[in-house]
Amino acid sequence: MEFTLGLLYTPLNWFGTYYRMIQNSFVDMENMFELFHEEQEVKDAVNAGDLRLEAGRIEFENVHFSYMDGKEILQDVSFSVMPGQTLALVGPSGSGKSTIIRLLFRFYDVWGGCIRIDGQDISQVKQASLRAHIGVVPQDTVLFNDTIANNIRYGRILATDQEVQEAARAADIHDRILSFPDGYNTQVGERGLKLSGGEKQRVAIARTILKGPCIILLDEATSALDTETERNIQASLAKVCAHRTTIVVAHRLSTVVGADQILVLKDGRIVERGRHEELLQKGGVYASMWLQQQELQGLG
Repeated sequence: MEFTLGLLYTPLNWFGTYYRMIQNSFVDMENMFELFHEEQEVKDAVNAGDLRLEAGRIEFENVHFSYMDGKEILQDVSFSVMPGQTLALVGPSGSGKSTIIRLLFRFYDVWGGCIRIDGQDISQVKQASLRAHIGVVPQDTVLFNDTIANNIRYGRILATDQEVQEAARAADIHDRILSFPDGYNTQVGERGLKLSGGEKQRVAIARTILKGPCIILLDEATSALDTETERNIQASLAKVCAHRTTIVVAHRLSTVVGADQILVLKDGRIVERGRHEELLQKGGVYASMWLQQQELQGLG
């Protein structure tokens, strides 16, 4: 009798477990479907066309923006980035640096003023066509629970294995991948092999190389890395940004000394602009920030 009950209890126990899993899955599905009913904050204009990218000139003209009423994040911001040039955005936290990146990628629409790429107002073009021409290397790279090849292929889903490997070579991570247990088929992410901060950044760079955009946005891409790793990553970033219009949000000023133009933001306004040497000679906000960072490096 006890043997019979044991045989009966085990499948019933599993049945209860699967029932709970199915119920939880239904709850998750309901939450997911609710997202489809959410109203989009940023919508394509009715007659929006594709962005016609020619050279990659970026213009911000008298841009005003706020995430909510009462506090303006950007106040009358104007600047131009010529094709193939590098613009650096520096300043204290909360000054509006990352907001400029988000507005260019059109996660939000400006409250006043205009943003143009090659003379076209980005609010009048399709979001998909705009983002197809922009590559982003973020501060914190997200890895999916998949092979490292597919993680790189996220930059261009239809890329061949050879193209993925060429992008990895350009990002200087190919040899490291070959040292993994299963090479390019090694599982990474939360359930797979854990990559270091520098390796994750190289995956992000490889994704951007594979995408092949004309405009590159670097949002504090190396601020979470140690100094030695940062120097190595900078060489890879220099390759991907060569001959491309680039906007860099930087915390460490040493990474932007070669920028064609540096904008110093404070409280949502541009308080200084120029090249590294010019700003040091002015003896203003940038020079003060540079001095502070040099002193901290000396203490470190």
